[in-house]
Amino acid sequence: MSAHNEETPILIEDELADEESTASEATVLETGADAAGQRLDQWLAAKLGPELSRSRVQALIKQGAVTIAGKAVLEAKRKLAAGERVSVVVPAPEPAEPQGENIPLDILYEDDELIVINKPAGLVVHPGAGNWTGTLVNALIHHCGDSLSGIGGVRRPGIVHRLDKETSGVMVVAKTDRAHKTLSEAFADHGRTGDLERAYLALVWGIPTRPTGTIETSLGRAADRVRRAVVPEGRDDARHAITHFTVVERFGEAQREFATASLVECRLETGRTHQIRVHMAHIGHPVIGDPDYGLAFRTKANRLAEPLKSRVNAFPRQALHAWLLEFRHPTTHLTMRFEAPIPRDMEEIVGGFRKL
Repeated sequence: MSAHNEETPILIEDELADEESTASEATVLETGADAAGQRLDQWLAAKLGPELSRSRVQALIKQGAVTIAGKAVLEAKRKLAAGERVSVVVPAPEPAEPQGENIPLDILYEDDELIVINKPAGLVVHPGAGNWTGTLVNALIHHCGDSLSGIGGVRRPGIVHRLDKETSGVMVVAKTDRAHKTLSEAFADHGRTGDLERAYLALVWGIPTRPTGTIETSLGRAADRVRRAVVPEGRDDARHAITHFTVVERFGEAQREFATASLVECRLETGRTHQIRVHMAHIGHPVIGDPDYGLAFRTKANRLAEPLKSRVNAFPRQALHAWLLEFRHPTTHLTMRFEAPIPRDMEEIVGGFRKL
């Protein structure tokens, strides 16, 4: 959020609260000179502190829970003027719709503010179509119980970033409103101005011509609307995406009659859906096992000797692993660094390529 004069908001009596609501209270603020010209969602998120993240404020605005001079404002980007009275009705925390499930978690660290896990491949982060149960959220609700706070009126684990279902590796989840807001802002910034570092290991087909490089494109929806693709910059859904890569190991380089491969470290400067998978495929080196962006390369496995050929053909997922996550703790402000070794299924494939 942009810097501005941090004037103390003026709290006014709850005269604009919905009289029919017994579980919710309205906070009424008066804008000062510092608010003039600012977006409504930006100003509210800053003034209300750790209780509400900016994304939650935006959701409340869309629901009509924010009024100015007694009239609902439905646009988060609405510009403010000095001397306006802004009322926000925040619903009382509600039980999460997903139910807790006793799903084992590989916990790397936990305290009162957050929990860090090593997510296995095959575990979906959020309940959704086709995956209403058996997700990380279900596991966290069971594990954390009442220690999860009501983040902006919704009692749920504070998911601040995601990994694809078949991508393994380190994730951090907030347990309090304060941690959720602080970590969300850090991930939205992608470490450009703060202490956030993320690194992935990808086993890809072929050997990039350069040992290091940067892939910078616009990503948008593909034709089937589930996958992503590199799209023209001016398209409505285009989102700027930057991936930095470094070749860690090369396999089969001396035996060109065999399919070659590389172990590549990828670091994100942006966080778009399927970003690493799309970007590596875009430069001609798709992630091995990727069912969405690497199908054209699957026949390369037939050029491999056994047992590596069978292992690659049977590998059920993309060989992508989030091995490193570093961030600043939201309350202690200490730098927290977590590493997760490559899981066994991916290590077996990497080991097979090392023998080429």
